[in-house]
Amino acid sequence: MKTFRISTLFVLAFLAVLLFVHPAIAETPKHYTDLKFTPPPEIRVPEYTRFQLQNGMIVYLMEDHELPLVSGTALVKTGDRFEPANQIGLAELTGTVMRSGGTQKRTANQLNQLLEQRAAVVETGISTTAGSASFNTLTEDLPEVFDLFAEVIQQPAFAPDQLAIAKVQLQGGIARRNDDPNGIVGREFQKLIYGSDSPYARTVEYSTITNISRNDLIQFYSRSFRPDQMLLGIVGDFDSKQMRSAIESKFEAWKPAEQAIPSQLPSVSQAKQGGIFFVNQPQLNQSYLQIGHLGGQLNSPDYPALSVMEDVLSGFGRRLFNEVRSRQGLAYSVGASWSAQFDYPGVFIASGETRSDATVPFIRSVMNEIDHIRKEPISADELGFAKDTVLNSFIFNFQDPGQTLSRLLRYEYYGYPKDFIFQYRKAVEATTIPDVQRVAQKYLQPEKLVTLVVGNEKEIQPPLSSLGQPVIPVDITIPKPPQSSR
Repeated sequence: MKTFRISTLFVLAFLAVLLFVHPAIAETPKHYTDLKFTPPPEIRVPEYTRFQLQNGMIVYLMEDHELPLVSGTALVKTGDRFEPANQIGLAELTGTVMRSGGTQKRTANQLNQLLEQRAAVVETGISTTAGSASFNTLTEDLPEVFDLFAEVIQQPAFAPDQLAIAKVQLQGGIARRNDDPNGIVGREFQKLIYGSDSPYARTVEYSTITNISRNDLIQFYSRSFRPDQMLLGIVGDFDSKQMRSAIESKFEAWKPAEQAIPSQLPSVSQAKQGGIFFVNQPQLNQSYLQIGHLGGQLNSPDYPALSVMEDVLSGFGRRLFNEVRSRQGLAYSVGASWSAQFDYPGVFIASGETRSDATVPFIRSVMNEIDHIRKEPISADELGFAKDTVLNSFIFNFQDPGQTLSRLLRYEYYGYPKDFIFQYRKAVEATTIPDVQRVAQKYLQPEKLVTLVVGNEKEIQPPLSSLGQPVIPVDITIPKPPQSSR
């Protein structure tokens, strides 16, 4: 034992001498501009199968055996833009109660229990432009969960008690909708751009909820959820032949019950052509702002160049951030977005939050940056940085097969080519400095810019009137609920 201890001490002493003679040398950190990265991997769309049932339903199948999971999504050609003006909230209630109300075979509690026992999920909903139904499950539970998924889609019960609960939840949202100034500025700005009666901006009210009955939900569902208006995509750990057989077994006999919702989309035009609008909130000590006008669609040939222009304007280290926030200190946050939509014009928005006494300087500074990018070419460094940002983020569109399948479904749903995103990438790569200035001059229209401020009138000094335009107040009073309801 004594010999072992002496030997051990000798070895430790020898190592200490070596470390003293040859100390560890840390590598000098490199500046971020000197870092070298390998090129991103080539993007490849996984193999998939597409087929159509005799009743018109289109199906995509994409196998992915990395994990024992299966998920599916159905897109349905409907949306709240098709609900009657006196029944705003009908589509949302239909999408909610379609799932929460159980099915014709199972109550809501029975359905919930069956799914919870399998750690599975079935969900439904209806947004502005589409309806959806989805499921997620372990592979071993796929037969049972897929049966429940098909049952929810084809045989919803729309239980009256669950409709009553959903209505109360909507009413609670109405009562709280003016609590968040960000919510106010976003909601009211859409009304200024699209018009308060536009399906793309109108809001649910107590009175419109009152006008909705269970039978209204059933009719809206019947006209929307039809096999000839549905695309179903399934991805995960399954065998495509067996999955196709299950789909045909559960869906092929499904026939449309009623006439489909008309496919004519609502028209869009800008409601307010310029102007300054104000929502007075005396309790605030800062201002919330949105400045913008009507935008365009994703399928515009100029959208890639507009994406590059957006990146030059907005984001960390970009023009609005550097000038308005960092150099002038006029904003807590500031940014801009050319938010194009698939099948109707989106909105160009420059937005931010600032202290009350900086509201007017903030607006002037943002307007100056919009004017600047229209009148003067961007630099080569700005172009390169913006293109790299857009292109390097491209790979995150393909992080997993489910993401890729979702994109394929959306492209077919909105009538886009299946390689749309690759066409977009090529167009971004080809974008030049003159391209950016051309789209900035064409699409950024100062005379149409609408400015909305939510803030404290007494603390905004200089006042908004110093901008040289009339300041138009916006009333956000919530209409009271009617005395009786259906």
